[in-house]
Amino acid sequence: MMWNFFGKQNDRKIILNCEKIETRMALLNKGRIEEYKVERKGDESIAGSIYLGIVVKIAQSLDAVFVNIGTDKNGFLHFKDMLPATYDMIESSSEHKDSRSKEGKRHSGKNAVLAKYAQKRRKRIDLKDIPGLFPEGSEILVQVVKDAIGTKGPKLTTNISIPGRYIVLLPFSENSGVSRKIENTEERKRLQAILRSLELPDGMGCICRTNGEGRKEVYFKNDLQILLDLWNKYADLENKIKAPCIVFKEPDLVQKTIRDFATEEIDQIMIDDHDVFNYVRNMISSLDEKNFLKKVSLYKGAEPIFEHFRVEKQIDEIFSRTIKLPSGGFLCVDETEALIAIDVNSGSSRGKDHPETILRTNLEAAEETARQLRLRNIGGIVVIDFIDMRGAKERDMVFDAMTKAIENDSAKTKILPISRFGLMEMTRQRENESLSDAVFDPCQYCSGKGIVKSPTTIRVEIQRAIGEILKKYRKEKALSIRINVHPQILSNIKNEDSGTLNELEQKYGRHLSFRADPSLHIEKFTVVDPDTGVEYL
Repeated sequence: MMWNFFGKQNDRKIILNCEKIETRMALLNKGRIEEYKVERKGDESIAGSIYLGIVVKIAQSLDAVFVNIGTDKNGFLHFKDMLPATYDMIESSSEHKDSRSKEGKRHSGKNAVLAKYAQKRRKRIDLKDIPGLFPEGSEILVQVVKDAIGTKGPKLTTNISIPGRYIVLLPFSENSGVSRKIENTEERKRLQAILRSLELPDGMGCICRTNGEGRKEVYFKNDLQILLDLWNKYADLENKIKAPCIVFKEPDLVQKTIRDFATEEIDQIMIDDHDVFNYVRNMISSLDEKNFLKKVSLYKGAEPIFEHFRVEKQIDEIFSRTIKLPSGGFLCVDETEALIAIDVNSGSSRGKDHPETILRTNLEAAEETARQLRLRNIGGIVVIDFIDMRGAKERDMVFDAMTKAIENDSAKTKILPISRFGLMEMTRQRENESLSDAVFDPCQYCSGKGIVKSPTTIRVEIQRAIGEILKKYRKEKALSIRINVHPQILSNIKNEDSGTLNELEQKYGRHLSFRADPSLHIEKFTVVDPDTGVEYL
């Protein structure tokens, strides 16, 4: 089979907007945004970075240890993530290590500092052995699987992997294999043969990434050498570093974009910063992909690059609760603490009760749901409420459409068939905070609820509080009451409640006064003694 490096012309572009505070990447397919990433200085993700940490606490009840890696919060390391890995994404080639040429050149294995970790990890151990192998105070080499989110610290693993452009290096695993996403049988055999020919150090393995499909052997050898050089840098620091410290830092957004997204399917890379433009060209040249240089362009337009390519408007839609579908239907996306709920609605679809219309809307919803999950970087448990379909055949078609739609998602995703109630359950791996969490802070006014009490509700609460105070202090002759409220609520009280308040004054023989206080939250009010300022409640 002949492989064309440039692939089909699909009008797929990578747009890089590089500013002092923020870097943004958008992957466009015929002008429609498919991937969107944001990275801000001082707030970079540490997922993928490797640390030499210190075990600070063993939590037997959780089957986990807490590890100090030098960040604000200790990392969480489950016992099962301290066992040798079984990589779900590969079909391992167990014969790989035996088929290597014993006379071939081997790397020197200069990672002496890692030997103690490798020796522990390659022993046949059970969960019960973990506390004895890694007691409190011991050093441990870990990789961040998931960034700290909310009150939770970063999630860790000892199954170290370093991704390159075409392969993933597994320093502590002797297995090698090919990504399951590469389905062509002949291509898989060719790639497995290339992996067997690589001169890996003893005890190391590797995975062929999907980017490796169609590549010549020389690309894998160059990629392996780059990864081994990165890994061996740690050994040179053996006597200079002290835990906790970082060993390997995950590349920044620009580097990851070129590594993970700049494939043969990309027709153009547009960059609006001259220094980053030169950096990307040098990076591509170092990868021996000089033919790709003609795809990299410096954007010099006066209009901001995201405006020029009509990206900003699409980004605004990412943060919208509702997303329109081509048929006239729409999705409603709601993030909760427990799960992501997505509701599919027929909307203004013609013949919306017709089975064919329902199926078409659901098929569109499946594709758009997968896209929104990627764009918003949301995950965990996801429940999709599709429009009810009559037959199992239609439900299977929607399930197949969703399966296909998530194929290109880099996050691990599992889905279940649609239930009798029209619900599809799925899980999506979440490595870092969602795009919404990265861009927005909780509203200081509503504390993230998105709603505030209505003026009527607040008026009722004020009347209730006044009645309680008047009853409580009814025997005090000198009782005087002032209510401080938000100006908007005071206006409502004057227009709606004057009669009710007059009745209270007459019933208890007291005078009530009100004062507008703009500094008060609209939901808050105070009932005070006007002379002393002391609150009654």
